Amino acid sequence: MPDNEDNKKRRPLKSLPPDGFPFKLVLIWIAILGSVVALIYYNPARAPQPAAVNIQGVIELAEQGKIASGGMRNDPTGGPSWYIVAGETVEPILQNSTGAATKSFTAAGRLTEHNYELLQKAKVLVEKPATTATTQLLYNVVPFVVVIGLLYFLFVRQLKSAGKGALSFGKSRAKMLTREKDRINFTDVAGCDEAKEEVSEVVDFLKDPQKFQKLGGRIPKGILMVGPPGTGKTLLAKAIAGEADVPFFSISGSDFVEMFVGVGASRVRDMFEQGRKNAPCLIFIDEIDAVGRQRGAGLGGGNDEREQTLNSLLVEMDGFDTQEGVIIIAATNRPDVLDSALLRPGRFDRQVSIDLPDIIGREQILRVHARKITLSDNVDLAVIARGTPGLSGAELANLLNESALLAARRNKKRVEMADVDEARDKLLWGLSRRRVMDDAEKRLIAWHEAGHAVLQAVLDDGTVPVHKVTIIPRGQSLGSTTYLPTKDILTRPKKKLLNEVAMAMGGRVAEELVTGDFSNGAYGDIKQATRIARAMVCDYGMSELGPVAMGENQDTVFLGRDITRSQHISEDTARKVDIAVSEILNSQYKRAQEILAENRVALDKVAAALLEHETIEGRHVLEILKHGEIQSPIVAVKPPKLPSADAAKPADKAAPEASTGSAGTPAPSPA
Repeated sequence: MPDNEDNKKRRPLKSLPPDGFPFKLVLIWIAILGSVVALIYYNPARAPQPAAVNIQGVIELAEQGKIASGGMRNDPTGGPSWYIVAGETVEPILQNSTGAATKSFTAAGRLTEHNYELLQKAKVLVEKPATTATTQLLYNVVPFVVVIGLLYFLFVRQLKSAGKGALSFGKSRAKMLTREKDRINFTDVAGCDEAKEEVSEVVDFLKDPQKFQKLGGRIPKGILMVGPPGTGKTLLAKAIAGEADVPFFSISGSDFVEMFVGVGASRVRDMFEQGRKNAPCLIFIDEIDAVGRQRGAGLGGGNDEREQTLNSLLVEMDGFDTQEGVIIIAATNRPDVLDSALLRPGRFDRQVSIDLPDIIGREQILRVHARKITLSDNVDLAVIARGTPGLSGAELANLLNESALLAARRNKKRVEMADVDEARDKLLWGLSRRRVMDDAEKRLIAWHEAGHAVLQAVLDDGTVPVHKVTIIPRGQSLGSTTYLPTKDILTRPKKKLLNEVAMAMGGRVAEELVTGDFSNGAYGDIKQATRIARAMVCDYGMSELGPVAMGENQDTVFLGRDITRSQHISEDTARKVDIAVSEILNSQYKRAQEILAENRVALDKVAAALLEHETIEGRHVLEILKHGEIQSPIVAVKPPKLPSADAAKPADKAAPEASTGSAGTPAPSPA
């Protein structure tokens, strides 16, 4: 590229200081050096000299009232009656040795008792304590001592910090947890009983290694914990160290990687050296995918520093002797991107899978975290566990914490079941909020949610009943119909999947049945139904195309294997897939039309109840279907306060997107 004037303008100025330039430190050093220079080169002779007068002249000035201030002190070196007098006159009436007019004067000589009393009566010359040679020495030496001490302190501190940084740059950043303060046992970990059984033999080995060595067995060198975020991988590793009562070193995978090549490898070697010195112990590496990612992956061939760090980790683990009593535990939620050499036997010999807790595990987790929460007698943790499928342990702990915050905001002394329900709805589907809507929009949302509720109540076989129906905006939806399964749903037959597609179409069908038109509020429902139908055709083999998996198209740029998208089906097959998906959607749409037409009376009553109460429970929908009216009382929901400024805002007409729910996860159906 030619070096023209435009390129010169774009170039950064070389005189600009780099990022992190210590301006404050430079200013402090300049001020200190300036003070030192001023003290060294300060010449008292250059200062204006006072006029030298005799004692009699001072007495005459005092008698005439021309002295403004001053002092006198006894000088033992000249004798008992020898005094040094210094002060200033009212105006410059004296002359110094250079002939310049001055107000300052000094005098030294003998004072008689009469003259001494005269100067005291003048009240302009105050007696000062006599100075000694030691005092003069301190006045002259102390400033230099203070400056030199300050310089020494600053220099030594900088040298120590610089030496520390230089020497510890390649040291391991693993943190050692104390046994008493941070100790966690297996009783503090719930919801992963199978994982605790797998790692229990590690605890036995750390307590009694000879038990395994007698039979010739050896403990795994490394244990890899795999599971979704928040399932308790780090907590379980701490519990292993707590049960075995051994030191526990914790480090993150990102702590190894630096911008300088070779630093990460040095930290790996230092970490293993620390482990050998503190054996038996546990070394826990969190998020190991940050350093153990597949080598040579990605555009450009990978990262040299990360790959050298991984090579050092592989070498150290390969030469690691398990008889020393040091066990490596790593955690990740991305096992698919790890290097194959890291997972071979001899390094990470065992993989412990920690899945999301089931209903029993969720109840156990809630009981562990409920120890610190003041719960009311009406709080049933089993009901909460049943209504929170798909939540991890961290999310369940957050649920109870949000419940406590909500109860404290309402000035309650205990957390009640209503607080837990409100906190669960807030975490799963968003905070309830008020939007300014006219009556037509409100009726449309009521019909929409009534369609979802009636269809689910008719099609449900008792496993996923309707939990709550509301037309109060929550999160990104203008209304929600929520379902809570009575058990963990692990498999979904074809009939249930078709029921889900039909239920998702219920809102749009109800709008068309009542108004003869439909809105964009069913955008999220259609998207969810299409996703289910395409999975049935391409992944589950639930169509006329047969049991063929056609959903293997992947983009693997991240792993650096294929740059382009891999296509496994022909254009003719893709056309058949689209036709099969459309047939499922259209057939379930017609099925939803027939069901709602047969239950039109129940649809109208559910919509009317929503317009009147804004929120009804699932049992009220079942009562309308069975008895034609609501029989149990409806608990009124106190609406949140709306700020005065929001009252003038127009209603948001954008189509809200549905939050999709997986198997066993309660999914609201927004308007």
